[in-house]
Amino acid sequence: MPTTSATIRIGYCLSLTGPVAGNSRSARLAHDIWREDINGRGGMLGRPVELICYDDRADASLVPGIYQRLMDEDRVDLVTGGYGTNSILPAMPLIMERQRFFVGLMGLGVNNALAYPNYFAMIPTGPDPNAALTEGFFALAAEQKPRPATVALVSADAEFSRNPILGAKANSEKYGFRIVHEAIYPLTTEDFVPVIDAAAESGCDLLFLCSYLADSISLVRTIHAHRFRPKMVGGAMIGPQNTAVKTTLGPLLNGFVNYEYWVPVPERMFPSVQEMLNTYQARASDAGVDLLGHYMAPLAYAQMQVVAQAVGATGGFDDASLSAYARGTTFHTVMGDIRFGVKGEWAEPRVLQVQFQGISGHEVGQFRNGSRQIVVSPPNLVSGGLSYPYAEALGAEQTG
Repeated sequence: MPTTSATIRIGYCLSLTGPVAGNSRSARLAHDIWREDINGRGGMLGRPVELICYDDRADASLVPGIYQRLMDEDRVDLVTGGYGTNSILPAMPLIMERQRFFVGLMGLGVNNALAYPNYFAMIPTGPDPNAALTEGFFALAAEQKPRPATVALVSADAEFSRNPILGAKANSEKYGFRIVHEAIYPLTTEDFVPVIDAAAESGCDLLFLCSYLADSISLVRTIHAHRFRPKMVGGAMIGPQNTAVKTTLGPLLNGFVNYEYWVPVPERMFPSVQEMLNTYQARASDAGVDLLGHYMAPLAYAQMQVVAQAVGATGGFDDASLSAYARGTTFHTVMGDIRFGVKGEWAEPRVLQVQFQGISGHEVGQFRNGSRQIVVSPPNLVSGGLSYPYAEALGAEQTG
């Protein structure tokens, strides 16, 4: 059992170095802001909160040992999940053995097969996460005239990409697209021309990509320079949500369609989210993290709000009580009101698809208000029309 002390300690790990370090460090800043905010309001249960965070170095084999150390040596009061499948999934066997209350940050479909009842996912993909992440891309494509017919699936060889590709295959079948090419590339890939050459040879109408941060940059550059013009391109790229990736690529992103979880549009201005982002953005440059924080900060902050609300409501750290409370309540967060449903996923999906339009140059300010990321799905949140096909979006860029 954790030691009783004046300070409440919450332990977890993040990949502060490695392929997703940019996103993880953004989450870390949001967590620190949450800690300062809650301590400024008297802490949890009248006690100050301390966060103990170790770097797992994007090495899944280190994760179980980190959580064992947190629970057995540091004797933290609470544990919570890191960012993404690669940090969350390796922790699950130990978390399940100890029957701990565990809120993971993103991590697509982590609990699909495990069905651990004390796990809760801070990701807005809903009860069918594999399908929800990718459905908007395929649903949009199915509405276009003339209707595209074929798709190529290109993904990084990493744990995180397996579930999005499963979802893409299911949605391809659901919406009647024929898969004509599949490719998996190693994360060490430097030259993506052969990867795109192979996709081009398939003659696919849709080019579905599932990539990390650095490879997203390389893929976008390669596709923009290539002779091949699929009718739609993007889908499940982890990268274009990151401000550094946006500013690095600039207008090369125009025309790409990709998922988002939060963008600064009126319907997503939930209570206190702008206030939190203002604090984050004021500190981001000095912290050396994503300057805007739109992708990571709201969900990371909300992750800790869920933990705090559960602790406050149950009056302690009993994992069974915290989990039972989380299964049956509505949480009020900077991501809006959240209820958890099947396997700890959100009861309702809230995934957005955006298309990058009108980007000129590499200045960060153009990305602050959502005017360069047009929400094209779901229908009730659309902020503009889809520029289709991809070549037309490029034509608009070159003539605009």
